[in-house]
Amino acid sequence: MFRNLFSIRAFSQSANITLFVGRVALALFMLSHGLGKAGKLLGNELIKFGDPIGLGQELSLFLAVFAEVICSVLLLLGLATRAALIPLMFTMGVAAFVVHAGDDFGSKELPLMYLLAYLLIFIFGAGKYSLDYLIGKGK
Repeated sequence: MFRNLFSIRAFSQSANITLFVGRVALALFMLSHGLGKAGKLLGNELIKFGDPIGLGQELSLFLAVFAEVICSVLLLLGLATRAALIPLMFTMGVAAFVVHAGDDFGSKELPLMYLLAYLLIFIFGAGKYSLDYLIGKGK
């Protein structure tokens, strides 16, 4: 299982560039969501955040910030990419299927698009232009 965490797959140059651009763009887009939440977490104001799965507002906010900031930075670098994608996919799944469960499709669309993009990168890996590639290259 852990052997595949840094797997190197043979892709064409254009596929590697596509994985790089997609990975970096997704990470930066999600960071824009996560940094706002991190401000709430680090601020002195009373935390008002949803508790969609019953963990408490503070823990729910902490886990969202962990996924959206820390895991997005790992995704940006292409470091432990598949492991970093798990909390991101979970967070987007909760957003789509729990937080917006009763809402129309338009409210679910963005988290579902993130979830799909994360799933694709999870399947294909970070690509050649990543720290995962550099780490796995030595094996």
